[in-house]
Amino acid sequence: MKQTIQSASAPKAIGPYSQAVKAGNFVFVSGQLPLDAATSTMAGSDMATQTRKALENLRAILQDNGYSLSDVVKTTVYLKDMNGFGAMNEVYAQFFTDEYPARAAFEVARLPKDALVEIEAVAYRE
Repeated sequence: MKQTIQSASAPKAIGPYSQAVKAGNFVFVSGQLPLDAATSTMAGSDMATQTRKALENLRAILQDNGYSLSDVVKTTVYLKDMNGFGAMNEVYAQFFTDEYPARAAFEVARLPKDALVEIEAVAYRE
C-alpha cells in the first residue's frame, strides 16, 4: 500500500511531488532544501547552516509520521560545490551518530532556489 505523507513542520513541496511517500515499511523522503517551513525562505548562506536546516526538515517529516532519523537506511546529498563537503559532513555527523545510513554525495550544477545543499532519505521500520 502506498500513502503520501505531509508534514506542516517542514516546507511544502515546491513542485508536483510529495514531501514523502510511505510504501509498506519504507518511507521515501523527497529532497529537503534548507527552507523555513513557515516563510519558505532560505536558512542562512553557508553550508553548515543550510545542511542543519535541510536535516531538521527531513527529521520533522519522519517524526510527524512515527519514524526517526535512526530509521534512515539511505541518504543522498546534493551539493552545489564539493568544497562544502567537510562542513556538510560535520553537521551530518551531529544528526546521524550511531549506525550510519548508507550515503551518496554528489556535486550538482544547480539546486532549486540556489540552495547549497539538498538531502533526500529512505527510512525503514519493521
